[in-house]
Amino acid sequence: MSVRHALLALLSEGPKYGLQLREEFEARTGEVWPLNVGQVYTTLQRLERDGLVESDGDGQDGPQKGFRITAAGATELTGWLRTPSDMSSPPRDELVMKVLVALRVPGTDARDVIQVHRRYLVELMQQWTRIKESEAESDMSLALVVDAELFRLDAIVRWLDAADGRIKRAAASPADPPATTTATTTGTTPAVPKVRRRIGARR
Repeated sequence: MSVRHALLALLSEGPKYGLQLREEFEARTGEVWPLNVGQVYTTLQRLERDGLVESDGDGQDGPQKGFRITAAGATELTGWLRTPSDMSSPPRDELVMKVLVALRVPGTDARDVIQVHRRYLVELMQQWTRIKESEAESDMSLALVVDAELFRLDAIVRWLDAADGRIKRAAASPADPPATTTATTTGTTPAVPKVRRRIGARR
């Protein structure tokens, strides 16, 4: 999440004080991403340094110091909103790593590991669903955050189900020959992982 651009978005509505920006940031994001005042002022200082915001005078930061967005800041905000995030490569997801590692640890049943995490995720989904039913319907920002989290958790649960099924099928069929790698001593850059090459080829 970009606090930098979130503050620019708030300032695009008009001049605001630092404390006001913190309060509005938390309110607009459903109060699920706490932000301390120090982080707000540090970010504002960097935005001002980069010419994206202006402040009232040259005094020290404080509750009465106002900030306003500049033309360059408005351009930066528009560009950020319309630029897709880089999702071309799989993230380094800790849960994915745990499942991959569990496949190689002697005496560890990867399917048991999957089920432990699946139960935890289902419990989280239930908690978010309760929040949605009790609070989110009257708060658009919170509703959108809750929907995003429920979809994200659902996708992870579905991946765990798929992984469980794949591991189960593999255990019932003859083992595939182990993958081999070719060592190189030429000092060249290692090849890009296959999954990245495949994604890149589709562009």
